[in-house]
Amino acid sequence: MKNTAALIAAAMSLAAMLAACGNNPPVPDWQMNAQSSLERSTAAYMTGNARVEEAEYKRARDALGSTGKVDLIIRAELIRCAARVASLVFEDCAGFDKLAADAGPADRAYAAYLSGRATAADAALLPAQHQPVAAASSDTAAAAAAQAIADPLSKLVASGVLLRANKATPALLADAVETASAQGWRRPLLAWLGVQAMRAERAGDAAEAQRIKRRVDLVSNRP
Repeated sequence: MKNTAALIAAAMSLAAMLAACGNNPPVPDWQMNAQSSLERSTAAYMTGNARVEEAEYKRARDALGSTGKVDLIIRAELIRCAARVASLVFEDCAGFDKLAADAGPADRAYAAYLSGRATAADAALLPAQHQPVAAASSDTAAAAAAQAIADPLSKLVASGVLLRANKATPALLADAVETASAQGWRRPLLAWLGVQAMRAERAGDAAEAQRIKRRVDLVSNRP
């Protein structure tokens, strides 16, 4: 099994997370079931299908629960919370909080990162792609580090973390919008467009705000 930091990194690569639990065939049923359900749950959430997201997550958690391994449940909860941060749903990671007493240092560091409260010490424990974001010395540097992340979900998570910490630049917002758009992820796209529209209004750019709102209507299927 990979170390804790590597497994947390796999929160942004769902297949890798569960594949890390064992490489020798045959693959246990629980592992395949949990992996596929986590993938479907995350995809459903990003496209705005709450019913499917909830059902698939329950299946994944049931499969993981059959192992009695709390570390796997913790990482599943972090995956779920990361998708919410990517979609700008800033709330407590309740599922993780219930298990926090059994969480390892890397798990706790990632949870702190998702909440926008990662410390310098936490940065070294984060997945590799998020370390430059957490360790950046300025908002501009942090935004550049987030924009350099190749994986779309990881990029949106990092961008959400920066917005939550009031460190999001206009370039970061634009990149997050286009990242969500390219993936066809309606939920985060609407959220990021909403932030763009709000900032345009605050800046007194009525034309830009209206342009963004027309795009929101298009994504929302409003005439």
